[in-house]
Amino acid sequence: MPRIPASYLINRVITLFLTVFIAATLIWIIPRLSPIDPADIMLGRMAAGAGSVEGSEDILAQLRENFGLDQPLIIQYFKYLGNIITFDFGLSTASFPTPVSALVAEALPWTIGLMLISIIITFIIGNLLGALMVWDHSPNLVKVAIPAAMVFTSIPPILSGLLLMWIFAAKLQWFPLTGSYGLNVEPGWDWDFMISVLHHGFLPALSIVVVTFGFWALGMRGLMITVQGEDYTKLAEAKGLRPRYILYRYMIRNAILPQITAFALKIGMLVAGQVLVERIFAYNGVGKLLYDAILDQDFPVIQGVSFVIILMTALAVFLVDLVYPLIDPRIRHEGA
Repeated sequence: MPRIPASYLINRVITLFLTVFIAATLIWIIPRLSPIDPADIMLGRMAAGAGSVEGSEDILAQLRENFGLDQPLIIQYFKYLGNIITFDFGLSTASFPTPVSALVAEALPWTIGLMLISIIITFIIGNLLGALMVWDHSPNLVKVAIPAAMVFTSIPPILSGLLLMWIFAAKLQWFPLTGSYGLNVEPGWDWDFMISVLHHGFLPALSIVVVTFGFWALGMRGLMITVQGEDYTKLAEAKGLRPRYILYRYMIRNAILPQITAFALKIGMLVAGQVLVERIFAYNGVGKLLYDAILDQDFPVIQGVSFVIILMTALAVFLVDLVYPLIDPRIRHEGA
């Protein structure tokens, strides 16, 4: 197994921390460029519910103190940096006084589950179909059917979700319209709950798969065309190796490396694409939480969700860099 030099590992760790630090700083700065005050939003909600609020100035001052807005910006910034180390993103303005970390922790497992299932299925299917589009031994029907199926990739995820919901939930009634699990099922580690979760999560995952597999298929097709003309592929054919062995061992294995890098980068984009999908299916994930926070102008929740998404993407890229030597023995990480 290839060894990773300590200098390379240190450089990658430093890059990871710098990426997260810069992203966290931008997440803190951008909401403060807005003229909207979270304390004013809270007071407005109280006034909308009660009609009028007595002692509004005192309440506003107390709210600003609760959110730490009564302190100088530099102190707010350093407190923010210290808090995010422990994933303390403050209190939600829309669900006051619920901590943002509690809301994110409740929604994150649903998003990770949906994201991993959809991206792994899409990655495998997309790359396999992209390779079959170029492979000389693929049936002609396959070479015609795959490009035809890629028409669905031009549909936005929200429209694919609505289409699948209409066909499989409303008309055929094979799957439920909304929700993460059945109302008559108690959450827990038992078969009834897990089957209910899979049943409810099938359509949201499928709506993401049908519109994203074309990205992988087109990328793999271009890479396979390049690999197909390489000398080692021609040599393998000249040796009389089996076509399927050449496809896997020589072509796909060498062509898939850039796709693995894209796999890590695609995580952040996929979460962004899941926002509307989770919303229309009422799926209790981070996407729905972020959507509701934007509507409610809940800036602490927006900051917390954005930071978690960036952290997940940065960690994925970091792990992919470490896995590269296991995939391609030719790669040797150098300290430079």
